[in-house]
Amino acid sequence: MTSNGDRIPIDRVSAATDDARALLGELDRMLAAQYPPEQRHGLALDAIFAPNIRFFLAFLNGLAVGCGGVALFTDFAEVKRMYVREVARGRGVAQALLAQIENEARDAGFRVLLLETGDRQIAALRFYQGAGFRLCPAFGAYVTMPPHTIATSVFLEKRFDLPAG
Repeated sequence: MTSNGDRIPIDRVSAATDDARALLGELDRMLAAQYPPEQRHGLALDAIFAPNIRFFLAFLNGLAVGCGGVALFTDFAEVKRMYVREVARGRGVAQALLAQIENEARDAGFRVLLLETGDRQIAALRFYQGAGFRLCPAFGAYVTMPPHTIATSVFLEKRFDLPAG
């Protein structure tokens, strides 16, 4: 819901759409201005649509304003490529996307949701920590990466109970 109570439509997309390309292009340009290539770990456009990944677009007034996904691995779920356009920030879009991502992870039977972000993403860090994420050690493929490639990485986790049933 937005601050004025409007519902924020969230659509799952299973292939690269123009909206997905545009949003991810904006995210990539923003991150490229802040981090060297070896410290950027976002999935390539084609990789986002692998079978183990659920990717979503969020809309306000019919326009795509945000995206995010969740990768479902054997032992954990990981937030991937979360981004909200600046014009839509503060309107509940990130919360709606994260709720969808958390529901996907929970519905798939995961008790932990992990993510990697950069130490310069102050608003993102504040958002995730406000949503219940806490610092954690490197996980998955990040564990074996050379230290200089994760020097600016911040790893976060959120644990939750599975639905009763």
